[in-house]
Amino acid sequence: MKKGQMIIGVLACLIASMSWGAMFPVADHALKYIDPFYFSFIRYGAVAIVLVIVLWMKEGKKSFCLEGKGKLLIFFGMMAFTIYNVLIFLGQMLMGRSGVMAASIMEALMPMISIGILWGYKHVKPKRYMITSMIISFVGATFVITKGNMNFLFTLGDNLFSLVFILTGVVGWVIYTMGGESFHGWSTLRYSTLTCILGTAVTGIITIIITMLGYVPVPSTGTISIVKYDLLFMMTLPGIVALLSWNYGVKLLSSINGILFINFVPITTLAIMMIQGYKITIFDIVGTLFVITALIRNNVCQRKEENKNKRILQAAKSHQAM
Repeated sequence: MKKGQMIIGVLACLIASMSWGAMFPVADHALKYIDPFYFSFIRYGAVAIVLVIVLWMKEGKKSFCLEGKGKLLIFFGMMAFTIYNVLIFLGQMLMGRSGVMAASIMEALMPMISIGILWGYKHVKPKRYMITSMIISFVGATFVITKGNMNFLFTLGDNLFSLVFILTGVVGWVIYTMGGESFHGWSTLRYSTLTCILGTAVTGIITIIITMLGYVPVPSTGTISIVKYDLLFMMTLPGIVALLSWNYGVKLLSSINGILFINFVPITTLAIMMIQGYKITIFDIVGTLFVITALIRNNVCQRKEENKNKRILQAAKSHQAM
């Protein structure tokens, strides 16, 4: 990978992660008035419309052809725009104010989950430096969120079902992230648009069914008016911008490397909450340094490994030429 591409990939993943870190405090206000199903459906329904227009203008009608990958697109779309977006906000809503922090820190589990999936499903054993980097980054994120008070983690047992919802949602996003590697030759915009359309359609169908069964009410115009700015923010920065940035960054860096940047989600969340009144502690500073160190360490180790492989390959070619 060229240095310029690597920098762009890093910036793209960083923009996406920080955007998602900002969405939890915003969602905390919105979920007091609107349920997670309509919240997610309205949010990504609008995002899907925008993406369709952009894709049509940029790549034309042919880009909407599924090319026999319809089932995969529906599956990965459900993982991101139904499982992740609905369940993570449902868990956050059920936990109340503490759900903002819990949902955010659970995002930091994504690198470990991705390693587990690759190891268990594809039998790809992770490098030792990858595991070490991910452990360091998770510890750092934990320091930042808990501020050294481990009692915070013990009290989470009182919200088991909420945490299961959040964790299931996080697993869904990891699967979606890995799914992008199955669409070689597709642009980031195309993969993002088609999965968003299909995944949001599934969310819409489920929302209509549970509304007819009486489990959730249709939000009134008054409710929409109250959360309109929350929805506008969620549609733009954590929606369109983050979605495209993330898929593009992961495409350049690979899912296993790009997903490390998800650790900036809880750090961004905490930064916003501190602006709202939280005080910075030594644990915030140390935790942030842990995350940054883990990212740099992983990147340096990866570069050394790539350079070593290049030297071995060049030596082998030279030997064959002789």
